[in-house]
Parts: sequence; structure tokens; C-alpha cells
Amino acid sequence: MGDIVQNPPYDLLVPRSGRGVAQPQELRFCRSADGARIAYARHGSGPPLVIATCWLSHLEHDWNSPVWRHFLADLGEIATVVRYDERGHGLSDWDVEDFGLEARIADIEAVVDDAGLDRFALMAMSQGGPPSIAYAARHPERVSRLVFYGSYAAALRDPTPEDLELDETFERLIKVGWARPDSLFRRVFTSMLIPGATEEQMSWLDELQRVSTSAGNALTARRQRKLANVVDLLPQLDFPTLVLHSRDDRMNDFSDSRFLASAIAGARLVVLESENHIVLGDEPAWRVFRDEVAAFLAPDRRPAAVQKQLADAASVLSARELDVLRLAAEGQDNAAIARSLTLSVRTVERHLHNTYAKLGIQGKAARAAAVARLLSRT
Repeated sequence: MGDIVQNPPYDLLVPRSGRGVAQPQELRFCRSADGARIAYARHGSGPPLVIATCWLSHLEHDWNSPVWRHFLADLGEIATVVRYDERGHGLSDWDVEDFGLEARIADIEAVVDDAGLDRFALMAMSQGGPPSIAYAARHPERVSRLVFYGSYAAALRDPTPEDLELDETFERLIKVGWARPDSLFRRVFTSMLIPGATEEQMSWLDELQRVSTSAGNALTARRQRKLANVVDLLPQLDFPTLVLHSRDDRMNDFSDSRFLASAIAGARLVVLESENHIVLGDEPAWRVFRDEVAAFLAPDRRPAAVQKQLADAASVLSARELDVLRLAAEGQDNAAIARSLTLSVRTVERHLHNTYAKLGIQGKAARAAAVARLLSRT
């Protein structure tokens, strides 16, 4: 692999702007399965939201960033945000060689366990898609809902010759220009990530690339990420799922999110009218992103009293809904239930739909989950 340097001195990385989000962040470290030290941060209040980070991050450098400030501030108002620096990046250990999918899944496992999270919403940003999908498939009991932001299930799902040629060009740019004092070569990546940004924002992202990781790590991580393909796991996902992507994203093509939304049952796709991979705070698209995520996370904000009521689920159902559910528990299909209760099939479907809504259940397994709750009470 390429040359790897140790993390730069911490005092060179402290943001200088003096402007940042209102809530303080708490920095912590944990060990992944192979011993790599992973840095993570927590801020905000509300239901937990774990962010599987994008390819460039630095927990401290991002905190007062003109590119990420609005993202951190707004999400911190609706959730307890837990984010981390990927191995080889930011405040996490740089002296690592394994950037493969299994190692990245283990990093998510280490962070959520160290943070003491039993159940949480998981947001996959950009390259965070494959490890997030794999984690959710392995630990469905831990994930309440999924959010994808400019992400994908496979970096090179159906590459064209032009795609492969462009990828080779990127690798050459990393080799030649990543560590240079001037930002000439890094500006190529910046211009693809945030083409609609101001010069201040672009200059900050130029610098983030330099301080977030070494050229050797950037190149090795990129090569190993290209091997990650979890398309086959998508049909296994049975969570409320929100997919957001900028229509004219130049870094990850919009078609990647269209594929995600079509392959995950019940997923909803929200198109962000932007050309920026990282939607900026002054864009109308950011308000759409913020409002959509806030509404999507709202069910996780239920007060404890409501959660307790849902635990004793059958108590909220009407007598007719209980009759329908009991027959479903006996294995009868909708037509048989309709005959037993002298109802139309459409009425049975309506009763079941209302039952799922009252119990806060959705997805392919809704009928089985509703029956299980009834049987656990009787």
C-alpha cells in the first residue's frame, strides 16, 4: 500500500472560525475488532441517530465547518447524533491497512456498543452505504429505521469503460496531488462534491482533504471500497427507509439512490434539487432534507408513556380488530377471515391496516409482528 503517516498534531486541526453549532459535542474513542482505535462524537438531544460517515471527515475539523455546520446543528435539534471518523481518517487511527467491508462493519458495531445504544436510526452517507446495509441485515433488532444520503449499495455496480477510466484518473490525482501544500489537485474533488459552493466553502473542503487522511490511506481506502457490493442484501431489509439524493450529484450518480429505493421494500425516494453532493445550508434543498429527516425520525421521538402503551399493544385495538387479528393468528388468510366474520375482504384489509397503524408496525412482516404481540398478551 502507499505510504502511511501518523495522525497530524492535534493543535494543527482545531478549527479557527469560532462559529459553530450551539450544542457541545462529546468526543470518545473505542476499539474495533482488530484493535483499531475509532473516534466518535455525540451531540444533540432526542432519539439516537448514528451516522455512517462519508469518505472525508474529521470530527473536530468539521465541527465549525462552513460546509457541515448547518448539517450538525439542525440534526442535533431533532436527534442525539452519534458520528465517527472512519478508520484511517480524522481522529481515528491512521496506521491501519484493512479498509475492507468487514472491518468497516466491525467499526459500526464497536461505536454503537461503546455508546450504549440498544436501538437507533442509522443514516448512511455516501460511501457509508455498504457497511450500513450489511450492519442492518445482521442486526435488524438494533435498527429502528434507515436513511440513505447520496449513497449506494455498490460503488461500481455496472461500470462503463468511461467510469473505469475516470476512476483510474482519480487514483492518479490522489497519488500526485493529495499531500501537496497547494490545493490544485484536491480542488478537482472539491468541485465535484460542492460545485455550487462559495470560495470559502471550497477552500475549507480543499483543506479537509489534506488534514483528514494521508494520500496512502485515501488511495487504499478507495480501492477497497470499490470491492464492496451488498446489492444481494437489499431484499432482506425490512425497515422504514428514506432515501435522499441530489438530482445532479456529480460524485455519486442519482441512479444509485433510485436503485436503492426500488430494491428496498417500502423505501421512499426524495429528490433534492441540487447539484451538490453535500447540500449546503443556504439551498432550498437543505430545508427539504431537514424537514424530511425530522418527519421521518418523529416516530422514534414518542414519549415513554406511548412506548409503554404500545408494549401492551392489544389494549388499543377495537373488538372487531381483535377478532380479525385472532383469526389471523390461527393462520387464516384475508378471504377466510372475511367468511368467518361475514365481512368483505376489503373490510378485513382495512381492519388489519388500522391494526398495524395503531401498533406502529409496517413493512413486509407487519402481519406476523401484530400476531406475535397478540399471542404474547394472551
